[in-house]
Amino acid sequence: MTVLGGDADAVYADLTPVRVAMARARETAAQCPLFTDPYAGLLAGGAAEDRPAITNYVAARTKWFDDYFLAASSAGVSQVVILAGALDTRAWRLPWLNDTVIYEVEQPALLEFKQRALAQAGAEAAARHVPVPVDPDDDWPRALTAAGFDHTEPTVWAAEGLLPTLSAQAQEQLLGNIDLYSARDSRFGLETLSSGPDHACSLCARLWEVNSTTISDLMYRYHRTPPQPRDDPLRHSVFLDAAKL
Repeated sequence: MTVLGGDADAVYADLTPVRVAMARARETAAQCPLFTDPYAGLLAGGAAEDRPAITNYVAARTKWFDDYFLAASSAGVSQVVILAGALDTRAWRLPWLNDTVIYEVEQPALLEFKQRALAQAGAEAAARHVPVPVDPDDDWPRALTAAGFDHTEPTVWAAEGLLPTLSAQAQEQLLGNIDLYSARDSRFGLETLSSGPDHACSLCARLWEVNSTTISDLMYRYHRTPPQPRDDPLRHSVFLDAAKL
């Protein structure tokens, strides 16, 4: 379901790509949405998530990553890599600077479906969008480089909903690859679990400056009800915004 060997059913059983798109569609239709995604309903097949807990979580997470991308863009970083973005549409809906290049690393079938659906709807990317179709067992850094990625330039990396679906070893390997391919002043936004590996410590050891926000703090900030114990593991989510020194 996600690239890099991810297994969404292992941890985030309710956060499949279609269900996330459904939640984004529901939030977009709300009276005071945290964001608007005009393509979410299309990609969700017209359905809308009917569980407020899931919608609130996805809305808060989406808003956090939107703000992360826009802050990095305003700082002048124009090379973006979205890892396993599934049905994410930020390349189409955010106000990117005109020289931004967005590489999207995802399974071929999922990328093809999204691009076809958006093209049929007449959607145009707001920046140069470069799909990087990669199967889970393939060498994604090599595929990314072959697609034109320049590791000597600062990069905005994003892993939304990816790390919690990976084994601890795969998570550490992912962080190692991102560090290896990141120039100074690169940024890395990721969603992780407080009950899992300490990625903040791992990134600090690699000379990244890290800020963290818990899901409870994030949802209180947005005036949403945070996940309750029965929603485990969502209540353990932590969002990290790291910058390479």
